[in-house]
Amino acid sequence: MARLDPSFFHRDCLEVAPDLVGKLLCHRLPDGSLRRLRISETEAYRGEEDTACHAHKGKTPRTQVLYGPPGVLYIYLCYGMHNLLNVVTGADGAPQGVLIRACAGAEGPGKLTKALALDRSLHGVPLADCADTVWFEDDGLRPVITAKPRVGIGYADAEDQARLWRFCADNLPNDTE
Repeated sequence: MARLDPSFFHRDCLEVAPDLVGKLLCHRLPDGSLRRLRISETEAYRGEEDTACHAHKGKTPRTQVLYGPPGVLYIYLCYGMHNLLNVVTGADGAPQGVLIRACAGAEGPGKLTKALALDRSLHGVPLADCADTVWFEDDGLRPVITAKPRVGIGYADAEDQARLWRFCADNLPNDTE
């Protein structure tokens, strides 16, 4: 298995999001144990022009991480109880990212962060700086990917709600335990 180099994320979110489906998301816990899940679904969020993107209204304390360099973890609290994991993509200063929406065995963005024990303590941390704690692996699996509309973005313009920027693979092996 090869770890993804942080440069993997130095591309547009619409390239990174489908490329992450089928990869493994790994977290080494403080006790040394390793948790690894296979990514089954991602969503792309593309800049201030995308009304579904947190950066749509510009740079704020919450969104400033999106404006920084790619390959940085963007973890935020949703509904006051779920940590959601994103990775900043694209060029430095151009806010975009990819939400890791589901993994095999953890269907849902809140469930996967719970299963992997990921929380906001990693928010704003570059993958290069936490390579022994959080990383992505490629074991060569190349699933068939279907593009679908993003979900949970009722606040966005109808055009942005309809974009096929959610990337899904069905029936991935749950072989990481």
